[in-house]
Amino acid sequence: MKHFEVLGTGCKKCVNTAEAIERAAQELGESVEVVKVTDPAKIMEYQVMSTPAVALEGKVIHSGSVPEHDKIVDWIKS
Repeated sequence: MKHFEVLGTGCKKCVNTAEAIERAAQELGESVEVVKVTDPAKIMEYQVMSTPAVALEGKVIHSGSVPEHDKIVDWIKS
């Protein structure tokens, strides 16, 4: 199971990002864990300056926007 973290303050884009990852995983029949990280100190540990950001297995792989569906699918399949 892949572990995703959505880093952000809980804004609409952050919520949409988490939902998009969960939806893509469901479409693919894959199990993923999606954790929403809203603690500013934890977000700063990742050195993220723009949210939403996505970390996969502890590594930031996207930041600044809601990722496109195709990109999310690639992350899940990788």
